[in-house]
Amino acid sequence: MQAMFAGFVTGLSLIVAIGAQNAFVLRQGLKRAHVLAVALTCALSDAILICVGVFASAKVTTAFPLALPVMQWGGVAFLTVYGARAARSAYRGGGHLDPADGKTQSLAAALATCLALTWLNPHVYLDTVVLVGAISTDFGPDRGDFAAGAVTASFVFFFSLAYGARLLAPVFAREVSWRVLDGVIAIVMWSIAFKLAGGV
Repeated sequence: MQAMFAGFVTGLSLIVAIGAQNAFVLRQGLKRAHVLAVALTCALSDAILICVGVFASAKVTTAFPLALPVMQWGGVAFLTVYGARAARSAYRGGGHLDPADGKTQSLAAALATCLALTWLNPHVYLDTVVLVGAISTDFGPDRGDFAAGAVTASFVFFFSLAYGARLLAPVFAREVSWRVLDGVIAIVMWSIAFKLAGGV
């Protein structure tokens, strides 16, 4: 249970940052357009990538002992920069999300966009394959439970985001909400970077 909880918290911490993929899911939820299909596509994609990271990273690090330190320090660098960008956004403000931006897409177009934002985004690979894979090595034989926790976090997050979007619309109509969110994201990213650096 400890490994599963750690995986859940790690997965949720990494995925909660508002990026292109999450903004798209949020926008689809606000429009109530293809919500189930979009949320399921994102969650299943994350599940595949997480499993690849957790179960393949062990084989890679066995064959290439330097792979783990490189992955960890690369993750530290990325998270530090990502946190700095979020902190800058929190300071400058100006964040917004306009659900009326663009016409409602067909199901095929929505899924194509969703898949592109997921599989063509290098940040997704860093979060799931690299970072989650690297952190999972600390749990040894319990890495399967860690992976299950991280996968569960993805399903919980994407479905909550997609179906809870309507409730968030009044909140994110205000700029201050985005500044607070960006501030929280910065703290989370820096915290993960600090912990990851300590494990090198």
